[in-house]
Amino acid sequence: MAANTWQRLAGATALARAIVRPERADRLPRAVLAAAPWGATLPGVVAAASARYPTASAVVDDDGTLTYAELWSTTDALASALREREIGPGSAVGILCRNHRVFVQAMVAAAKVGADLVFLNTGFAGPQLADVAASEALAAVLHDDDLADVARAAEPRPTLSSDEIAELAARRSFTPVPPTHRSGRVVILTSGTTGRPKGAARSTTGGLDGLLPLLVIPMRARDTVVVAPPLFHAWGLAHLGFALARSSTVVLRRRFDPADTVAAVARHRAAGLVVVPVMLQRILALGDELSAFDVSNLRYLATSGSALGATTARAALERFGPVVYNLYGSTEVSVATIATPADLQADAATVGRPPPGSVVRVVDERGADVPAGVVGRIFVGNAGRFEGYTGGGGKEDLGGLISIGDVGHFDAAGRLFVDGRDDEMIVSGGENVYPAEVEDLLHGHPAVEQAAVVGVPDAEFGQRLRAYVVRRPGARVRAETLQAYVRERLARYKVPREIRFVDELPRTTSGKLRKQDLS
Repeated sequence: MAANTWQRLAGATALARAIVRPERADRLPRAVLAAAPWGATLPGVVAAASARYPTASAVVDDDGTLTYAELWSTTDALASALREREIGPGSAVGILCRNHRVFVQAMVAAAKVGADLVFLNTGFAGPQLADVAASEALAAVLHDDDLADVARAAEPRPTLSSDEIAELAARRSFTPVPPTHRSGRVVILTSGTTGRPKGAARSTTGGLDGLLPLLVIPMRARDTVVVAPPLFHAWGLAHLGFALARSSTVVLRRRFDPADTVAAVARHRAAGLVVVPVMLQRILALGDELSAFDVSNLRYLATSGSALGATTARAALERFGPVVYNLYGSTEVSVATIATPADLQADAATVGRPPPGSVVRVVDERGADVPAGVVGRIFVGNAGRFEGYTGGGGKEDLGGLISIGDVGHFDAAGRLFVDGRDDEMIVSGGENVYPAEVEDLLHGHPAVEQAAVVGVPDAEFGQRLRAYVVRRPGARVRAETLQAYVRERLARYKVPREIRFVDELPRTTSGKLRKQDLS
């Protein structure tokens, strides 16, 4: 039997374990009948969950609990309101909401009418939103009340505030919205760390291949998961989708607070916690305060969105135990590799191995595979890759695999390591330096909270390394001490010639470092 057939059989088994659990005999047929008119779409999975577990909690947020039956009926009411505004198949709806039920309701309702979903960054200023609204041809913007001034930049397009959405949703229509014959697209904006955000489009139609991470991460049906990253970001949105597909309970908060996040895990006996690395660092910085929270029910702590780093990985394993999963990928390629707790225990710097259905190659400039231990460009292929940018174009393609924009290497055991961005390489005195290695080492110093390394012009060496360092609270350390720390552990040409201490590093709202803002 072919290897990919075995993978699909393994996938079917894993998905069955994740989505189906022993229950009353009538529940599963009822769910299948409810989902059938919608197919494998977002409304389809919510219809199934509503039929199967109507009184179960779908969303828990700052305003309380929303059951699956309530999610279905309130989104029928909201979908009817969208249709009255002539929003339907072919329309593009922008969602400008923080992490709470209105985001979920807006997303499901817009999907019910067959609209494309465009997820807008809540950190946008008005001109940025206006630019995206024009480039994505938004028909409407659904937004939080406190973001009304920003949303107005999209005018003359109609807008609906979260208060208006809540009022419409409160009508709880019991007149079903007829299924559309068009499955809208999902458009996730790239983080914009190197310029104007671009829309990366995907179909909302899912299936086995779209849920491949379930094959590795121990997610189960009806789990409770705390999702901390912004839902407009691919990482947060993916876990919202995974949770709805599993009829699970998603715990959301409008704003991230490290202590409140861990308290939510304890209070709701959550099996899962989803974060980005900077959130995990802030949680670990709580130190002894963490012992006040019982997180023994935690089965997985999943992190992605930027580099985790070996120091943070080791600290998380020590604090939470063997439940840490580090996913590597991008908005365009979806999941490339997953580092399991066993992978991270073997080498905390790894980003793991490709899950079933994903192919990862590390190649030289001619496109030929390089041996283990040799650094090359990383290309990824899987069924979750994007369809292309909404404004046209895509990523560099190599035999059906696309560039993720990083360089890295495999070790002899088949684990992948990311050495840096392929456009961030610093050439200093003829030597190639990737900042990630130096950053991770600096972060391992007990006085360092965060670090970023960039290349700056140098008359003698072409470029020299400059490090920006955020000290841990109460810590005192001199630049010379950190330079000596690096010199003892790395080659001399990798030692930053200059270290600047700052209060914080510039980041996007999804936690990615904005190195272009460092000068």
